Amino acid sequence: MKDPTQPSKEPSKPPAGLKWRSHPTFILTTVAMGLFGDLFLYNLIIPVLPFMLEDGLDIPPSQRQSCTSLMLAVYAGSNVVCCPLTGYLAEKLPTRRASFLLAQCCLFVATIMLFLGRSIAVLMVARALQGMSTAFVWTNGLSMCIETVGVLSMGKTMGVIFSVIAVASPSAPVIGGMLYRGAGLEAVMAVAVAVIGIDFVLRLLVIETKVAAKDFDKTGSFRRWTEAGVDPEQQPLLDRRKPDNAQTNSSDKNPQSAWVRALVLCLTDKIMLTALLGSLMQATLMGTFDSTIAVVAHELFDFDAFQAGIMFLPMGITNIISGPIVGWLIDRHGTRLAAVLSFGLLVPVLLLLRFVHTGGLSQILFYAGLLTLAGFGLAGSGTPSIVEVGAVVDRYQKANPELFGERGPYAMVYGMNGMVFNAGLGIGPELAAGLKEWIGFGNMNLVLAIASGSTACLCYCHLGGKPEAWTETARN
Repeated sequence: MKDPTQPSKEPSKPPAGLKWRSHPTFILTTVAMGLFGDLFLYNLIIPVLPFMLEDGLDIPPSQRQSCTSLMLAVYAGSNVVCCPLTGYLAEKLPTRRASFLLAQCCLFVATIMLFLGRSIAVLMVARALQGMSTAFVWTNGLSMCIETVGVLSMGKTMGVIFSVIAVASPSAPVIGGMLYRGAGLEAVMAVAVAVIGIDFVLRLLVIETKVAAKDFDKTGSFRRWTEAGVDPEQQPLLDRRKPDNAQTNSSDKNPQSAWVRALVLCLTDKIMLTALLGSLMQATLMGTFDSTIAVVAHELFDFDAFQAGIMFLPMGITNIISGPIVGWLIDRHGTRLAAVLSFGLLVPVLLLLRFVHTGGLSQILFYAGLLTLAGFGLAGSGTPSIVEVGAVVDRYQKANPELFGERGPYAMVYGMNGMVFNAGLGIGPELAAGLKEWIGFGNMNLVLAIASGSTACLCYCHLGGKPEAWTETARN
């Protein structure tokens, strides 16, 4: 007879559907849906927000632009502030899914407040919550990706995911504007809630790779790996090579201070700094394009809002097409080549934008063609930074596992990357507005071309090569 006071030695029953819920395809689908939903909801509200302010809050037309800019600034500011915090919290919570679900709750509350709010203060709080949610989603989403596929497949994975989420950028503003014009604010809110609902179900079902490995081990499925001391998802990673300054003092009596010091070493690594600079530059260029395309189209071609919106399609479409190509290029040839080609491509594109002028169809096609090429450059400049950040952290974590813990500081560092990226999104529009007013549109693009070319040179000097080469070096 069993003693009820003694704990049962029988393994606990694994969660239902563990196999498919922890499958890499389902995990990556959940991450992609989370990133897509975040970007979709952000862009869904952009064409609607000015009319919400005027119709719902009786904001006079003269103040509509300033209030709209304030709403966008609150979102970006909240994101920048929260990214490091969300990275820290993600490391402290027991699972990535916990913070992933917390982000979705914040997004749901923000959406309800945004659509039902009847004061500027309420809308500002809603936008701040939305920015906080974005910080959680991107930090945990990128961390889950690298923990699922590893460094060697991160380029291809992020290329495919970025192609999926890129659909949101050109489609969401059109959908939001059409729904608002045809059926009112309620229709826009219904679509937003539906997207949040689907996303929430996926996040509720997903089981992370390392959590699943523990459950599988209870049933013996992973025993052949665990007995050998090898994590099946992490086995291909760069587990033996140490960067020059990767080794930290493992004898530190204060684990927390040692962990912080090791994290600081990661963030002062020249490769890491170059990757973060690439992320900042990509976001800054994106911000300048987002803030100038509609204005230039109106000034030069007398386009209305709908026609100006069409000019965003070339960049959105090229993002969709080029994502997998960039991922393949990174996995096959390393981050350096992809980053240099992408930032290098933007240099002649930005220089040629100086020659766009008032005209007919030929000038419109010329402008659209340059935006298409710019889309390729922008699409290829983001993935190398994300992959390189993960690779650097992986090498430090493998060199100092006792300091970084089982999961490593991926969430914290990706939180820093998100902070840098969103800072660029905030800098870009302000930089474009200031330069355009001070030295004109053509010279503005000249300055940006110089900045892009300089970034390409730094990427060539400091970013890593082919990931497989790192592995071979580690084995020798």
